[in-house]
Amino acid sequence: MLKDKIALVTGASRGIGREIAISLAANGALVVVNYSGSEARAEEVVKEIENNGGRAAAYKCNVGSFEETEKMLQHIIKEYGSIDILVNNAGITRDNLIMKMKEADFDEVIEINLKGTFNCIKHAARQMLKQRSGKIINISSVSGVLGNAGQANYCASKAGIIGLTKSTARELASRGITVNAVAPGFIQTEMTDVLSEEVKEKATEQIPLKRFGSTKDIAEIVCFLSSDKAGYITGQVISVDGGMAM
Repeated sequence: MLKDKIALVTGASRGIGREIAISLAANGALVVVNYSGSEARAEEVVKEIENNGGRAAAYKCNVGSFEETEKMLQHIIKEYGSIDILVNNAGITRDNLIMKMKEADFDEVIEINLKGTFNCIKHAARQMLKQRSGKIINISSVSGVLGNAGQANYCASKAGIIGLTKSTARELASRGITVNAVAPGFIQTEMTDVLSEEVKEKATEQIPLKRFGSTKDIAEIVCFLSSDKAGYITGQVISVDGGMAM
C-alpha cells in the first residue's frame, strides 16, 4: 500500500508514535523514527521493524527547535530523495490547573506540541511542493476538541493543531498535498497507564464504547490517510475516541 514511500514519524520511540511507525513500515514505507529522549527505545523500534522485514532508521531531533527540524528534513531528503509522509505525533504534557500552572510549563507544551508540528510541516512542505505530492497527518487529541480541566496548555496546543491542519490543507491542496488531523481519545499507553483507577473509571463512563482504545486503532487510520485510498480527503479532523466527542 505504501511501497517505497519515505515516512517521518515524530515522537516515534514509544506509545502511539511507535505503533504508527511499525504499521507504516509493515505497509511498505521506509520509516524515519524521530526521538528526542531515549536512543535505545528508538533503536528498539527500528530493530522490530527490520526483524519484520521492513526498513527504518532512527534520528534524534527536538522538534521544538526550528533549526534542528530543518536539519532533520534536509538529512532525510538528501539520504532518501524525498519525503512522502509526515506524521506529527511528538507531544508532551505538563498538567496543572491554570492558577497553578507555571509559565514554563505552558511554553514548553506549546513549543513541542504545536510549534513542533509547524516546524516539521514548514520544512517538509518545500520538498512536497516540488514533488507535487505528500501526505501530512497531525496528531491532535479529543482534549483539543472538548477541553479538559487541568490541561489548558495541552488542550490549547492540540486545538491549535486543528487550526494549523485546516490552514495548511487549504494552502497546499493545489499541489496534491493532503493535510489531516487525527484526534485520539483515551488510548492505552504509558501516558494513560499512570492514571489512577478512579480516573480511568470516570473516563470510561464518558466513552460510549465503554473502553479505552489501542495504539493500533490510531495507527490504522494514519496508514489509511497516508495512502492513495484517502486521496480525496484533506483538512479533516478524524476523531478516534470511542464516541466521546460526537
